[in-house]
Amino acid sequence: MAEPQPPDVHEGASTPPPPTGTAEDRKAAAALSSLDTHDDDGSSPKANTDAAALGEAMKNLGVGEKAETVKKVEEAPKKAVKVDAVDVGLLVEQLELSRAKATELLKAHEGDAVKAMTAFVTASA
Repeated sequence: MAEPQPPDVHEGASTPPPPTGTAEDRKAAAALSSLDTHDDDGSSPKANTDAAALGEAMKNLGVGEKAETVKKVEEAPKKAVKVDAVDVGLLVEQLELSRAKATELLKAHEGDAVKAMTAFVTASA
């Protein structure tokens, strides 16, 4: 036989998840939950509502802003910067980039390997 349950516990009732810590986490959860909505009547999902929900979720998460920032960095005028071959090799090995991409990244950060790696990692995150 089953163990006796306290009077406030009802079989089949689920408890709501605990609240998340930060406002950013709550925004992300709301954006993801908007993507999880579906019709219960069994009809096929509409592509335009999915695209709209995805666009709204990306806007709430700020993904588009990061892409615009990366484009602005790429559009900046390139200076004549000498890049050390050892630094290019380091970026190719550690960040798994092509030699051309590693050279471009180093030129964008004045040939400083530490600045280039830091910028690459923070832009990826």
